[in-house]
Amino acid sequence: MAKPIILTGDRPTGPLHLGHYAGSLRSRLAFQDTHQQFLLLADMQALTDNAHDTGKVRNNVVEVALDYLAVGIDPERSSICLQSQLPALAELSMLYLNLVTVARLERNPTIKDEIRARGFGRDIPAGFLCYPVAQAADITAFRATVVPVGEDQAPLIEQTNEIVRRVNALAGHALLPEAQAIIPRAGRLPGVDGRAKMSKSAGNAIALSASSDDITAAVRAMFTDPDHLRVADPGKVEGNVVFTYLDAFDDDHAAVADLKARYRRGGLGDSTVKRRLEDILQALIAPIRARRAELARNRDHVIDVIRRGTLRAREITERTRDEVMQGLGLFRL
Repeated sequence: MAKPIILTGDRPTGPLHLGHYAGSLRSRLAFQDTHQQFLLLADMQALTDNAHDTGKVRNNVVEVALDYLAVGIDPERSSICLQSQLPALAELSMLYLNLVTVARLERNPTIKDEIRARGFGRDIPAGFLCYPVAQAADITAFRATVVPVGEDQAPLIEQTNEIVRRVNALAGHALLPEAQAIIPRAGRLPGVDGRAKMSKSAGNAIALSASSDDITAAVRAMFTDPDHLRVADPGKVEGNVVFTYLDAFDDDHAAVADLKARYRRGGLGDSTVKRRLEDILQALIAPIRARRAELARNRDHVIDVIRRGTLRAREITERTRDEVMQGLGLFRL
């Protein structure tokens, strides 16, 4: 039997960090064995709020691909492809826009939250408002049945499936498959400063290419329990970023549970816990950093990986576009 198709990817707005690794990259390594995986470098999506800085998006296409390859993504088992070089995605987006109202787009919880967070008010870029439709085009073009997303992104998959049902109803048969959202159990990794989201722009992220000194500095600055003033004081584990990172990256769960118990009782200093975390992160990032540096010396190879993955993606997306247009009864030459 053919492997199920899974679509995932990232906006190329900067190198990837530990939040990406915990939230998606580790899972993608496993999906290579169980799914036909496409990794979309979503440069067109990145323009919805970076149209003023196209150079940033262009330059980071290779940077994100480098991170993919450095963590172990195998281009023979996962197709790394560039969104802007897949014209069928834009054509399907245009078709689907006629099946969705502005009111429905504005009701999408993910879009509402992002509009509020970015302070757009009524000056919403049209591309940003229509992003759920573009994502529906991405998902359906690949005929993906599995899409890993954060919990806050689940409404986008719901809207994709609404469009799928509308297309299928118009075609009179099950032309497109619905997609299932996979929500990672780990959830979103907080920034080193304790904020809810790790972000390079916020200066609270640890890049996958971070130097040894950068990792040391980031761990030492990590938010812990502000009331844990002395080693003897009982400490709070909940909301303590160091323990959150240990839960995400320390494979010795029994040892972490013991550290938590000792910290809660009192008698365990922040420096001891941070030292354990630093050792783990240094061991995790060092080989990724080394592989990335080696790959970066041959950027033409990385670009060729993207080109070959995009050609594979173009074949499947253009076939889907043709079938949708035929199914909707559009004139074809």
